Amino acid sequence: METGTKMLNETLSEMRALKLDAMADKLQALYEAPEFVSCDRLQLISNLIGEEFEHGMENRYASRLKRGKFKGTPCELDKCVDSRQRKYEPSGIVRTLSSLDFIEKGMNLCVFGASDSGKTYLAKALGADACLKYHVEYYRCEELLEDLASLKETDFRKYKKRMNHLIRLDLLILDDFLLHSISDEDEKKVLYEVLEKRNELERSCIICSQREPKAWTTMLLQDEVSSNSQRGNHNWREGLTGARPLARRPTAGNASATA
Repeated sequence: METGTKMLNETLSEMRALKLDAMADKLQALYEAPEFVSCDRLQLISNLIGEEFEHGMENRYASRLKRGKFKGTPCELDKCVDSRQRKYEPSGIVRTLSSLDFIEKGMNLCVFGASDSGKTYLAKALGADACLKYHVEYYRCEELLEDLASLKETDFRKYKKRMNHLIRLDLLILDDFLLHSISDEDEKKVLYEVLEKRNELERSCIICSQREPKAWTTMLLQDEVSSNSQRGNHNWREGLTGARPLARRPTAGNASATA
């Protein structure tokens, strides 16, 4: 008859072969505890599964952070508070956005402000938190458009595969949106395709820009992309400035957050 120790070792080996290392470690710790003999069976199963579940969630979160370009980013929402150097408008907007309801509802968020006002920090803090539940990726807009336009020309099959990936992300963050004018026609078409298809699927974007939407037409040297990027009915606007308040202005969609 197999002894308890032999059966334990075999079970631990089988768990590790299945890559259930966290569960195996938990079982070994429980087995060595004095209260193991009297442990409720259902509670034992719950403890084992709970340990493996937490381990799996931690690994998934770390993987999403890395893929989304958030790994090593020291951005935390609780540090996005008003100060003498920075003011988030309207009051309480960071707390409202921290619920991440705008992602669930397929709403877009525009973060406006001057250079070094904290737009990127806020966007990355929201993105990192969202990785707990959603698939999120962060890009500098110009770099993404250049890469996609080049890929479209050199390998259209890979381009379509990457485009399909981008438009299905739960949240896409585009930083430095239209920092400079876009004159390349291929880059304009790529931008239009990303925004239009994500709008059709009601997938959320966070757009960080130093420029107001009314200036986007000029930056694109035509109004097709600009008008379509604002056309959706699901948009949040969030003002981020220094100590100077923003003028009141409506959003492009039904929901609004104003100064």
